[in-house]
Amino acid sequence: MKIILAMDTATPVLSAALIAGERRWYREADAGLGHSELLLDMADGLLKEAGMGPEDLEAVACMRGPGSFTGLRIGFSAAKGMALALDIPLIACPTLDCMAYPWSPWPALVLPLLDAKKGRFFTALYAGERRVSEEMDADLESIVRLIHSAAKEDAETVLLTGPDAPLFLSRLKEGGAEGKGRPFMDRLRLDPLCRRGRGLELAAVAKRKIIMNNEENDVLSAPEYLRESDADTKFTK
Repeated sequence: MKIILAMDTATPVLSAALIAGERRWYREADAGLGHSELLLDMADGLLKEAGMGPEDLEAVACMRGPGSFTGLRIGFSAAKGMALALDIPLIACPTLDCMAYPWSPWPALVLPLLDAKKGRFFTALYAGERRVSEEMDADLESIVRLIHSAAKEDAETVLLTGPDAPLFLSRLKEGGAEGKGRPFMDRLRLDPLCRRGRGLELAAVAKRKIIMNNEENDVLSAPEYLRESDADTKFTK
């Protein structure tokens, strides 16, 4: 049995989960820019609720990215500190994989979406448990083309998830997206819980990596942003 603490700081909805065998503890908060103030208290609260201490943890997990530049840094910093202090592995998991994970049984395509600003989205396309595209920093037209190229048939339904799926859908409507066969907009379905935190999914993906004997200690790794931050871009120029 692995006891894993997972901390999702990739979006404004901060969440954390603790899993021990089949038992689950979970908390989330609409943190905005307050991740650093809330994260450790949230993790401590989970441990106390479970009747455990930090010494009981066997692994800690965080989001690898993409996501909020500041949020990802906070998550990595907290997870690295715990991993080094407790001498346990840190498992960093792709954010989009965690967002698509609960929809693995969905019989069609799944598209998790994060607002990348400047009219673009961080996204990737999934079918079942497989990612069928690269992670992308893409505009609306590129994402629509991706859906058309991956669909097995023109009428295939696509499930939109992730916190910025509603924004993507509204921008498509404004732009009058079109497609062949069944009207394109009619093919899109919105996850009603798309804005929820993904701490539990992060813990599940991390646990699966352990079960598949693919556990790598990511304590020396760094977030993957898909794009340089505005601050980094200005600095390098």
